[in-house]
Amino acid sequence: MKKILIVEDDELIAELEKDYLEASNYETETVGNGILGMKYAKEKEYDLILLDVMLPGLSGFDICRELRKDMDIPIIMVTAKGEDIDKIRGLGLGVDDYIVKPFSPSELVARVKAHLGIHERLLLKNEGAQKKNEEINIKQLRILPLSRRVYVNDQEVILANKEFELLLFLARNPNIVFSKEVLFDRVWGMDAMGDASTVTVHINRLREKIEADTSKPEYIDTVWGAGYRFQVK
Repeated sequence: MKKILIVEDDELIAELEKDYLEASNYETETVGNGILGMKYAKEKEYDLILLDVMLPGLSGFDICRELRKDMDIPIIMVTAKGEDIDKIRGLGLGVDDYIVKPFSPSELVARVKAHLGIHERLLLKNEGAQKKNEEINIKQLRILPLSRRVYVNDQEVILANKEFELLLFLARNPNIVFSKEVLFDRVWGMDAMGDASTVTVHINRLREKIEADTSKPEYIDTVWGAGYRFQVK
């Protein structure tokens, strides 16, 4: 369950926000001043912060400025009606969105849901990019995607561009059998000149460079009548 921090000194508004968010299956925690809001935000884990501008002790602007130094979660600022300068200032400090008092509870829930969804998609995208660029180590083989370098027994092996891309694709999809046609499509692309026999040539070249014994390959295995797979045992 997603957890939301509500920093709001108006008890009626805070209770309204709390009730509607909890009715939408969000867990909430409410504080009524800026100093406590900052403390909770830094010491506890939340998925989103709903932050009033005018707070006793510490303003919403001060809280946002401090949190944005090392925190990347959605912050929605609650502003007074017509205070456009607050919106501009808040966005400049890293606020993701703002909602104007008096607001519709359904609008509040919709904005919270939207920003949680955006943040989750960004996290997944970043995790995917990080995983995509992670170094691959299998037996004596080491592949560095970012620098496009390959080492066998700590000795660098020089690969042509498509040889590297073919090896990387297979290594990222271990123990899956790919036909020559599928590999050609994934590595060379549908619009590439040539045909699937190109794959066989590149597989042979790769084996010569990374296998200790090409007749008994450790890495790139031939599945007769089906294709090739990168074997990880």
